[in-house]
Amino acid sequence: MIEVKNLTKKYGDHLAVDHLSFHIDKGKIYGFLGPNGAGKSTTMNMMTGYIAATEGTVMINGCDLLKEPEKAKKSVGYLPEIPPVYPDMTVWEYLKFTAELKKVPKAERQEQIETIMQQTGVEEVSGRLIRNLSKGYRQRVGLAQAMIGYPEVIILDEPTVGLDPKQIIEMRELMRELAKKHTVILSSHILSEVSAVCDHIMIISKGKLVASDTPEGLMTMLQGGIEMSLSVKGEAERLEEVLKEYPQITGYTFDIPKEDGCATVDLKIQGGEDIREKLFYRLNEVKLPIMGLTLVERSLEDVFLELTGESADEIKAEEIEKADEEGQTNDSDI
Repeated sequence: MIEVKNLTKKYGDHLAVDHLSFHIDKGKIYGFLGPNGAGKSTTMNMMTGYIAATEGTVMINGCDLLKEPEKAKKSVGYLPEIPPVYPDMTVWEYLKFTAELKKVPKAERQEQIETIMQQTGVEEVSGRLIRNLSKGYRQRVGLAQAMIGYPEVIILDEPTVGLDPKQIIEMRELMRELAKKHTVILSSHILSEVSAVCDHIMIISKGKLVASDTPEGLMTMLQGGIEMSLSVKGEAERLEEVLKEYPQITGYTFDIPKEDGCATVDLKIQGGEDIREKLFYRLNEVKLPIMGLTLVERSLEDVFLELTGESADEIKAEEIEKADEEGQTNDSDI
């Protein structure tokens, strides 16, 4: 479907995208995940031909984007972070204009526009000027223009920025519907966004592709063993003596006891051998009854932090900033 090889973009001495290579298959939702400034939007702009690459190639359905731009672009619909709409046009006029630009056969235009307006939920505002629409509706109109011509690939750059929670849910449902007939590529720096809708995730950091896998695959890849929280009735010193008997335990940190007279510890156990059963019987022998044993599952956020070097505070700040934007949005009528 799409083959990207050695894609690079330089702005003077700044390397925005650093020799990216990846492959996009049909019928999935792909997520580009990375912190702000990682190169996600620049990559998408190069993939759609909006800006030229410094190096590298983009092949879309076997067509080189540089050598056969018109043929390659026919297979791609693009919704930038700021929808490319004309505020002085009505929704209908704008979509008709888009259909003309994309060379949709005249006999098919009206039916195609009506179908896409129904799919994106903008039928009831088709006669209104775009400048009078809410942020949510403008986003939907932008998505509708990306769908005109029924391209095989639809690329969405931060499609939910500025939308309220209800609008975000509806946009996610739209993306899932699109994936039934199109390949969808979604760019976001919001972890919850990508994990909620994407089948495959590519993590970009400082212009480089640092990981590419399913959400489950990414977490399995970085798990590297078992993490668990153990609480026993007894003294921490006695528990530590037992833990030192097992070389598979690569690290442990004592935590605040969950109950009086108990010791609580967070363990890291090297992958390969599951020693939980042995540990259970050994603790029973030394009369340190287990009061609690919980496996700790890693989240997509953990994977993101490890691969990009982002701090937890930075991730939290981005989530709070997005929540603030949603709270300030007055668009409740999408």
